[in-house]
Amino acid sequence: MSETMMNKRNVAIIAHVDHGKTSLVNELIKETNGLTNRTVEERALDSNELEKERGITILAKATSIYYKETTINIVDTPGHADFGGEVERIMGMVDGVVIVIDAFEGPMPQTRFVLEKALAYQLPLLTVVNKVDRKGANPKQAVDQLLDLLIELGVDEEQLDFPVVYTSALNGTSSYLPEATSQEKSMKPVLDLILKEMPSPVVQTGDFQFQIALVSYDNYLGQVAIGRVFRGSIKSGETVSLLQLDGKVRQFRISKLFVFKNLERVPVIEAFAGDIVAISGCDEMTVGETITKLGTTDCLPVIDVQEPTMQMLFSINDSPFAGQDGSMLTMRKIEERLLRELKQDVSLKMYSTDSPNKWLLYGRGELHFSILIEKMRREGFEFQVSSASVLEKEIDGKKYEPFEKVIARAKEDFSGAVIESLSQRGGLLQEMEVKEGQAYLTFSIPTRGMIGYLTEFLTLTKGTGIFYQQFDSYQLAKNQKYLTRKTGSLLSKYTGVVTTYGLENIEDRGTLFVNAGDKVYEGMIIGEHHQSSDLEVNITRKRHLNNMHSATKEATYVLRSTKQMTLEESMSFIKENECAEVTPLEIRLRKYSL
Repeated sequence: MSETMMNKRNVAIIAHVDHGKTSLVNELIKETNGLTNRTVEERALDSNELEKERGITILAKATSIYYKETTINIVDTPGHADFGGEVERIMGMVDGVVIVIDAFEGPMPQTRFVLEKALAYQLPLLTVVNKVDRKGANPKQAVDQLLDLLIELGVDEEQLDFPVVYTSALNGTSSYLPEATSQEKSMKPVLDLILKEMPSPVVQTGDFQFQIALVSYDNYLGQVAIGRVFRGSIKSGETVSLLQLDGKVRQFRISKLFVFKNLERVPVIEAFAGDIVAISGCDEMTVGETITKLGTTDCLPVIDVQEPTMQMLFSINDSPFAGQDGSMLTMRKIEERLLRELKQDVSLKMYSTDSPNKWLLYGRGELHFSILIEKMRREGFEFQVSSASVLEKEIDGKKYEPFEKVIARAKEDFSGAVIESLSQRGGLLQEMEVKEGQAYLTFSIPTRGMIGYLTEFLTLTKGTGIFYQQFDSYQLAKNQKYLTRKTGSLLSKYTGVVTTYGLENIEDRGTLFVNAGDKVYEGMIIGEHHQSSDLEVNITRKRHLNNMHSATKEATYVLRSTKQMTLEESMSFIKENECAEVTPLEIRLRKYSL
């Protein structure tokens, strides 16, 4: 191994959602870049607008810091199960894993998922127990729970002897001791353990070989492929071979070559084995493909990614209000955009249908789909999406369906209602634990039982509950219907403008989604009916003015507040014969057949 490799570390940081992984990366950047006034932006690595809004990591990110004459390449991975495809392809890029667990919650479902991926690549672990200053935190218990999980996953005794460091990333403190009082304003214990415990890259001799793990798009450079140089070296301007997944070989010239330094991509002339780099010059690159020295066809193994479990139908917007908001609504534009997404998201699959205006997409969950939908509407697209449904399998002539492991966290007072609601959806309660007035409920539940559950769960917990779900396995399908949405839809009978008088006459029939002055069309869903059946209503009805009392009544009548449906709530609400019309400015619900 060369001296250059000794001064380099490639590590991934993995964790369950909201355990402080991205905040930890922030503090490591602050610690090593010499900014004494702490000017690094909060959640700096989450550069995507949606990530900052939602407080979650969606796309894996690479950064590089320099500490004690060593370059540490860090890849921050998503913590949500729906973006597990990002985690799976990162494992092949790195030589070690830093796993972050919450000192209060301990290992959670996604912790198990990412651990399994790391162990499959036989990567060494460094554990960071975060949030040690949180009320009710028990760092020692969190470590014991991680040990139990590793034993359950069947690791050998050597892997059970992992190094541990304790932190409060939010405060920028760390310590080798579990007591919160031992915390010091420094991240050096974490950095020192990375240098000590994480191995240097092991590289093979031979011609240039690079595998694409991430693909992004740049307005100036076009497609940018990020991955690791496994062998040899590469120079900017060199012509290389792209070994595509379909067996074809394409030649292209590397127009730009970058390495990562803190929060920036820095152009370089040459990169070497062990480096994590970004390459531009070809717009036909796809995750999992290998780039080699020109004329060689030595392909790396294709990245194995867990298969999708849910499907959703995308189609062009054919509503009466189509084209009023967006600039991209043709079949060609939508298809091009979806194909571009496929190149960077290996967890997403797309299939054609009997209609050229409809595409069937396979994904990992409702959040996976909602992020794509939100990105497209912000880019000016108009389109329609169906309700989500599960992907079943047939094995030995028997039907199997996906099951999830779900952990619902809610105030203890709400636990009974949550247990009842999940049981009605086919859930089996496996474990219940109460900590600091919060109930943690672990369920095994068919994936189809969780479709549309978000709105019901938030209602039951008065907006205070959180649930996590993680694909568990395919199990024999149960021949029963699960109780999902119990209510029907309120439908507009006419096209026109919503009036206060129209709202006044129907507000007792259900929960309304529209306000006076909104435009509606026939067949549009304008509310949720209190009963199980659908109901057509005249929401555009005007008052006949025949005396002064009638003329003034509408101006003084006070309506109950209407419900402003978010994208996720809209996706959860629609049934099989309904769809969501998505535009840059509006989300309208409607019947497929108007």
